[in-house]
Amino acid sequence: MNSTPAPTDQRMRVYVVDDAKAIRERLVEMLAAVEGVTVVGETDTVAEATARILTDLPDAVVLDLKLADGNGLQVLSAVRARAPEIDVIVLTNHGEDHYRRACLRAGARYFFDKTTEFHRIPQVLRELMRLRGAGHPKPDRQLP
Repeated sequence: MNSTPAPTDQRMRVYVVDDAKAIRERLVEMLAAVEGVTVVGETDTVAEATARILTDLPDAVVLDLKLADGNGLQVLSAVRARAPEIDVIVLTNHGEDHYRRACLRAGARYFFDKTTEFHRIPQVLRELMRLRGAGHPKPDRQLP
């Protein structure tokens, strides 16, 4: 009997990058409750995030803009240049339009304000898993 998992059994591997330990813990707990999602790592620095993401190649990254040793745009730029297939979801307290535009221009698939849109992360990951499972290409822009 073949024990190889069917494609629908594949998990979405997510890496969490945020300077606040409490936020990382909250995200990890929230994502653990999403069927099919596995958090494969977390950090608060540009250097570690970039190295681990480019080594581990998760399916998605939840990324804050303010980090312990720099900013999330540095991580986003490095990831997009070397692993453009990774979906980057920016989740920040800096929800102003100029940050949103800069992140989307730099290659983020989604941009959410922590204050008002934190709850949307599980919805987006479920939608990405659904699209991947159905063989659809990744969306070009943020979900409504």
